Amino acid sequence: MPAYERLMVSILIPAFNAAPFIRDTLKSAIVQTWKNIEIIVVDDGSSDQTLSIARQFQCKNVCVVSQKNQGAAATRNRAFSLSQGDYVQWLDADDLLSSDKIERQINALLDGAGEKTLLSSEWAYFYYRQKKAVFSPTALWNDLSPVEWLCRKMGQNLHMQTATWLVSRELTEAAGPWDTRLLGDDDGEYFCRVLLASKGVKFVPKSRTYYRRSGFNRLSYIGRSNKKLEAQFLSMKKHINYIRSLEDSDRIREVCIKYLQTWMVHFYPERLDIFMQAKELAVSLGGDLEVPRLSWKYAWLKNVLGWHAAKQTQLVARQLKASMIRRADRILSFLED
Repeated sequence: MPAYERLMVSILIPAFNAAPFIRDTLKSAIVQTWKNIEIIVVDDGSSDQTLSIARQFQCKNVCVVSQKNQGAAATRNRAFSLSQGDYVQWLDADDLLSSDKIERQINALLDGAGEKTLLSSEWAYFYYRQKKAVFSPTALWNDLSPVEWLCRKMGQNLHMQTATWLVSRELTEAAGPWDTRLLGDDDGEYFCRVLLASKGVKFVPKSRTYYRRSGFNRLSYIGRSNKKLEAQFLSMKKHINYIRSLEDSDRIREVCIKYLQTWMVHFYPERLDIFMQAKELAVSLGGDLEVPRLSWKYAWLKNVLGWHAAKQTQLVARQLKASMIRRADRILSFLED
């Protein structure tokens, strides 16, 4: 048997109040065509039925543990500490994997990808009906060096969903633990460190991940939380340090300034202190930041209601639209079932 066929993959699932979805998530992990897997679920003090549902799947290669609520990053660190796999598949408790996702990525090792290569996959959003997911390629769906991957991510405001990655244990250990200070964008910051430890990214076509749009209570949603805003800015500063450690050129500094400008709409005008810190950082990079602009649909309201009210109107409108789409998809899912 070739050595690669003996590789064990640890599917690590942090879970918090995921009762409506964790059953399907676990099923997508269990039916993987790559059979040498272990599945570890760490329940982070859920107040719903998440733990009891997960325990229904407990068997030789499915381990379920619980802990007092500590947050997503600490839960992921606990899951990794319990794992033994040669490769790590992170999977949030409401997302799904295609049945051959891991096998396709492992097979990429035959094409010369080594333990220091980070394997990525296709991904798409969905609400309740997985079949409605639309896979739309971005500039990150390519084989890329670490600096080029970060350059495209930060300069074009792109990202890869957490479950797209398959990470060797060597890279996971080199990256270090998830940062428990980050209440949002903890995955973005974490995979920066994985990238820095890697030789680059190998993108594996037709290996697929399904990212559920679960509403505005999801971890990645910033909203008006001061703690999340502060954590987001901390992650942004770390991103800039990481990419500059790989290359500190004029083009990289321009990318960093563009990255700061893109995200300023989340901080302005509520957190002028962070906006001013970002301006100082932009100046040190050789540029400057402008007051962020609202979408053209709401920009006219700024002159009538003021910046803050116009921004909130835009935010609420987007929330209502997303909520209506999600509710309609849930109803259609129920009717189809």
